[in-house]
Amino acid sequence: MYVNSSGAQNGSYSLTFLGKKVGRHHSVAPAGKQLAWETTVRTTQDPVVSSRAGQVPVAAQVLDDLPGSVPEIREQRPCPIIHNTQLDQYDNNTAGKIRVFCRVRPVSRIEAAQSEAIVVHKVDDFSVTVETPRGQREFQFDKVFGAEASQEDLFHDTNRLIQSAIDGYNVCIFAYGQTGSGKTYTMVGDKEQKNPGIMPRSFNAMFDIIQQNSNKFDFKVSAYMLELYNDRLQDLFVSQSGEAHAQPQSHGQAKRVEIKRNRKGVVFAQGAETKEASSAQELYALFQQACANRHISATKMNVESSRSHLIVGIMVESKNMTNGSVNTGKLSLVDLAGSERAAKTGAKDHQLKEANSINKSLSALGDVISALSAELPHVPYRNSKLTQVMQDSLGGNAKTLMIANISPSECNLDETLTSLIYATRVKAITNNAQRNVESKEIAHLKEVIIKLKSGQTVEEEDV
Repeated sequence: MYVNSSGAQNGSYSLTFLGKKVGRHHSVAPAGKQLAWETTVRTTQDPVVSSRAGQVPVAAQVLDDLPGSVPEIREQRPCPIIHNTQLDQYDNNTAGKIRVFCRVRPVSRIEAAQSEAIVVHKVDDFSVTVETPRGQREFQFDKVFGAEASQEDLFHDTNRLIQSAIDGYNVCIFAYGQTGSGKTYTMVGDKEQKNPGIMPRSFNAMFDIIQQNSNKFDFKVSAYMLELYNDRLQDLFVSQSGEAHAQPQSHGQAKRVEIKRNRKGVVFAQGAETKEASSAQELYALFQQACANRHISATKMNVESSRSHLIVGIMVESKNMTNGSVNTGKLSLVDLAGSERAAKTGAKDHQLKEANSINKSLSALGDVISALSAELPHVPYRNSKLTQVMQDSLGGNAKTLMIANISPSECNLDETLTSLIYATRVKAITNNAQRNVESKEIAHLKEVIIKLKSGQTVEEEDV
């Protein structure tokens, strides 16, 4: 089975299947599938559709079955994606594919000193190629950022999700990749914050939107910040004073944090301290406090290697001053620790234990991604606390963006291919994003219940 291009300007295709030619001049969707909240603009003339009304073109069916890695077939590049802001608001319950970005980091100093060959190349804004011993492989994503891309460039294509969280949606942005691939730089930024990442930029963008709408809505912002360290959830707001990172056993005295799901399937951290913030500065101060308690250490591949998964949850409650309705959104920002090999990182003793825990949780995440992309009846969320934390973001009710961070160098070829293959599978996962909105009456009744539980007096007119 193979596909031949007819060369027509309208992008028509012909298909040969088992020796027979069928479906000539069918319209074909680009390899990067259109997302639920996006529209794709085409400048070509209208293609000829199937003569049978309502029948899906055969060529489109075949191309949909092609994997994300396209080593031999070079298809016509999709036109630039134009985001429809009305669809972005999700006025109705809609299902959409998880968006996947790919970011190629610059060559490191060590790689440059060793004259490592560059095997990863950005072809255009939607595709990347990898030179392997078996030939060139191509992967396509919703957006590809090369080594020259700035933090501003990446956030520009990300910040519309901040508006969705304020509108009452469950939103998740997470970075995935091997150790030293640039995940923490993407999510957090550099140490001096001269190039802040998605997290601090999200704080500013969120309160900018809140300020612009302060005359229409009452807002309440609160946050919890956790790390998953050695398969144990820890509250980063709890001070670890006097504790050395090399002695993880003292963490056992920390308050127990458990992952739960509410009636709508939204994940929350039971037992974690939640703190309110009234400005971007306050929220960033809380973030700095959390980062100071996170486990990091130096390895051969990374001077400041994250030894845990960082989970930042920001809840936004907005009350409409006109009709009294209440929207409750959640923005989850996740900086995953990177997969690593002890032979490369030089990990020993407690670092080796950390690495094993990280790899085990990432392996469980890979199993969940594989099960969801293959639409298996059972998805093994409960195999790891990491997958439990991300259950509503993968196959759940969230608008989710995955940023796959990769190295361009030949020495990391195996890890890069693994990351790209997993990222391709994530593209096939469908979430059912739902807006969390309550009427004035329901919101009022909840306030009454809270007062009753706390022993406060409730007036008759309030009931």
